[in-house]
Amino acid sequence: MSAPQQSTLRNQLLSALPAEDFAALQSHLEPVDLPLREVLHEPDQPIPHVYFPEMGFSSIVTNGGGSKVELGIVGREGMTGVPVVLHVDRMPFECFIQNPGHGHRVTVSALKAMMEERPSVHRLLLRYAHALNVQTSATAFANANHTLEMRLARWLLMCHDRIDGYDIEITHDFLAMMLGVRRPGVTTTLHVLEGNRLIRASRGVITIRDREGLEKMADDAYGLPEREYARLMAEET
Repeated sequence: MSAPQQSTLRNQLLSALPAEDFAALQSHLEPVDLPLREVLHEPDQPIPHVYFPEMGFSSIVTNGGGSKVELGIVGREGMTGVPVVLHVDRMPFECFIQNPGHGHRVTVSALKAMMEERPSVHRLLLRYAHALNVQTSATAFANANHTLEMRLARWLLMCHDRIDGYDIEITHDFLAMMLGVRRPGVTTTLHVLEGNRLIRASRGVITIRDREGLEKMADDAYGLPEREYARLMAEET
């Protein structure tokens, strides 16, 4: 199988690498399918690979008291296995595919060698690690301070940022788990957003109808991590 060409990649981290750094990493990139619910990283287990999604996205979730709550989303803007960038070989959270797609993976040993040999690679990945930390911090703030309508609008916008088109495949039960609330609360909130013609909810699919309206509903629950990511990437380039 031929090596991926940087000009054709949609992963924004890989695209942001200087050409000489990408050339050094190129032979280590293994194309992979990312099917729905596939677990990429188990909690408290060594991370063998990091993943750079091209399409689809994954959720980082914590599991406590028999329930899971989403902490962060990783799509084509970033990479999974961020603890490796910080010289940590595992994390207490699970990471699995929430929206199917495909991407590339790299062994941790190869990535470690690349970061040691090429500080510019490590610098870029550290900047992304900071951006992901801002995202997870914003999630904690939103969960503590914003209404469920604002949190759901924020979550849908974050998903929409990471897909093509307007359809997000997800069930009410899974959405409730991601937001850490009971299913009836999610159903009621979806009806509110649908009544405002912001979305259309059908069985297993939520369709974005009015992104600008969702942004207004989300208010300051959405935007800060996205602005920080854009700033960091602009400074890198």
